[in-house]
Amino acid sequence: MSRLLYSLMLYLLLPWALLHLVLRARKQPAYLQHVGERFGVFSHAVPTSVIWIHAVSVGETRAAEPLIKTLQAQHPEHRILLSHGTPTGRQTGVDLYGDSVDRCYLPYDFGWASSDFLRRFDPVVGIFMETEIWPNLIEASKRSAVPVYLVNARMSEKSARGYRRMGRLTRRTLSQLAGIGAQTDRDAQRLGELGAKNVSVTGNIKFDRVAPAEMLALGAVLRNLFGARPVFLAASTREGEETMILDALAKAATPELLTIIVPRHPQRFDEVASLIRQRGHQFQLRSENRPIETQTRIVLGDSMGEMFAYYAACDIAFIGGSLLPLGGQNLLEACAVGVPVIVGPHTFNFEEATRGAIEAGAAKRVSDVAELGRSIDSLLRDPELRRAMSQAGKRFTDAHRGATQRTLELLKW
Repeated sequence: MSRLLYSLMLYLLLPWALLHLVLRARKQPAYLQHVGERFGVFSHAVPTSVIWIHAVSVGETRAAEPLIKTLQAQHPEHRILLSHGTPTGRQTGVDLYGDSVDRCYLPYDFGWASSDFLRRFDPVVGIFMETEIWPNLIEASKRSAVPVYLVNARMSEKSARGYRRMGRLTRRTLSQLAGIGAQTDRDAQRLGELGAKNVSVTGNIKFDRVAPAEMLALGAVLRNLFGARPVFLAASTREGEETMILDALAKAATPELLTIIVPRHPQRFDEVASLIRQRGHQFQLRSENRPIETQTRIVLGDSMGEMFAYYAACDIAFIGGSLLPLGGQNLLEACAVGVPVIVGPHTFNFEEATRGAIEAGAAKRVSDVAELGRSIDSLLRDPELRRAMSQAGKRFTDAHRGATQRTLELLKW
């Protein structure tokens, strides 16, 4: 009965879902591409011997990289099908894997669309990244004898409260999974309390991501373009945070400071450029790919897939999504490169990794905009502290590698 009510709710929300695509397409036209796939209609050739991995957006797609590359090496007889929920996630898959994987949008969770998806691709296994729980699709996979795993699983207390409201449906769906690899003990405990079985702690696959050599080389090129000035990076910023960062910079005591702002979502590049212009700052675009002029104070990172290079080119990095109650973004790439990290007060989506980085001395938490400005100044004045935080970040990430191998040991088909 609970799944029937869930399915009915999906049908009632269908007009909103279509309107959502149209509205999002006003800023990001790619939302109106491949719309048929969202309803189980696929036009491209069907690969055989499919390992299906669902990575809804950018973060999950990047996180899956160590797992995908290891599966490709260990199982060359299989083809990876990478499904997404957003155009930016899909484009990230193109940037990272090119033609070595097939890709599509995962259909909305209607029972018939789920069954059509499974019949068409006939995967040998399904792997969901992080927090994806699709009741009808998991039910259809169970009927089709396709084992589905939830890996690199995280479950914040906020998300757990939402799933508790769908108690019976959540319990049934989680119990149908072939196995769950949780990032931390807390994630495993919350998933177990929600009704999950076969839960083990495999760690965070994001620790296993390493900076590609070409990204480190690009970072050196960018640093040369930036010149000898101290460089502060605001990475993966979300709506509303750019204003706060500009406020913090207005109080900074390092007049020659160069700031790079890289919005999380590419559809906001023009919006952030307008904001910087309104505030009267001289800025350049990363896409211009030219030396930074003396009077330029800000570089707008209007590129995709270059975050490792930005980290390699800066002196300090602030990780976005954390000044406002948005849950934060992944700080592990910055730590792996050896960049001193600053985070805001709101990091519940990455609570364990953030706490560990702070305890290791690789990251510092600030409570507000004023403290962010003071922290930028204090770190720039203290090269020894920056060096110590850099080394701590590398040690922290090195010590937690191995989640990919533990996840592979979980998977069976």
